Amino acid sequence: MNIEPGDILTAIAIGIGASLMMDIWNLFLRRAFGIPSLNYCLLGRWLLHVPGGTFWHSRITDASKKPFECAVGWIAHYTIGVVFALGFVVIASGDWLESPSLLPALLYGIGTVVFPLFVMQPSLGLGIASSRTANPAQARLKSFVTHAVFGVGLYACALGTGYVLRALG
Repeated sequence: MNIEPGDILTAIAIGIGASLMMDIWNLFLRRAFGIPSLNYCLLGRWLLHVPGGTFWHSRITDASKKPFECAVGWIAHYTIGVVFALGFVVIASGDWLESPSLLPALLYGIGTVVFPLFVMQPSLGLGIASSRTANPAQARLKSFVTHAVFGVGLYACALGTGYVLRALG
């Protein structure tokens, strides 16, 4: 692995950008097809219940609201995206940043779907792989495609940050 200190800052920018692309994709799905996205306030609620020892909820919507849960949820969402991007850059090495390619980023993005399907959804009371939702197949497909979009976002943002960094000299 060949990771330079500057690669870390680049990975942070890529993670933010890829997360933003996920959000734009989810906004499109909601506006065009009425398909809702995860309410990041509920992610924040879940996180704020963890210090009290509650990791699993039968339904997160029934859990007591917490102050600042929306802010915590949105910050967590982008932090997770940055952590995933940092992980990818470490695995792919800084060489990938010099010459980004789509396939590794896409496969990595798809691989990150393991976390919502088998960690977050069960923790929020949605069941393993959305099994307790009204339309599990649609929810699984949405998760899969959304994380593929994250992978494409890693690639696109790596190209963009590379372009900007070269332009700045």
